[in-house]
Amino acid sequence: MPDPCDRSFDEALLSGYLDGALVQTDEQRVRLHLEDCSSCRTLVAELRAAREETISTTFETPRDDEWPEAPQSGTSRLARGIGMPLALAWLILTIGYAVWEGWQNSENSVERVIVVGGISAFVLLLLGVLFDRLKAMKTDRYRGVYK
Repeated sequence: MPDPCDRSFDEALLSGYLDGALVQTDEQRVRLHLEDCSSCRTLVAELRAAREETISTTFETPRDDEWPEAPQSGTSRLARGIGMPLALAWLILTIGYAVWEGWQNSENSVERVIVVGGISAFVLLLLGVLFDRLKAMKTDRYRGVYK
């Protein structure tokens, strides 16, 4: 005997029913529909099992040194360790200099220091990333596999 499932029934309500997120009228409508429709009852049972499995799944957070974004070598750590504070100092100097120039119109060597510091910080940060990528190319077993 064919299942008397109403094809106009919105199956998205089933997920809301499981979550307890439906208003009372929709919840009653789903309950009444589930009494008559075995395929929707099966679907709700499968969704409930998947939901319980998902909720009970644990995720072990990797240590900080296991993330691929972390510096992988001493050279990379050194370049990033110098580059990041230098980049922050450059940003602070640039903002301070812009404010200073707003009050005074003077030409001096501060502009050169700001430009050289900013470029140096940027280059050191890029070198840190480059060192990590070169090392990863040699050791990464899943180099060609991406999500």
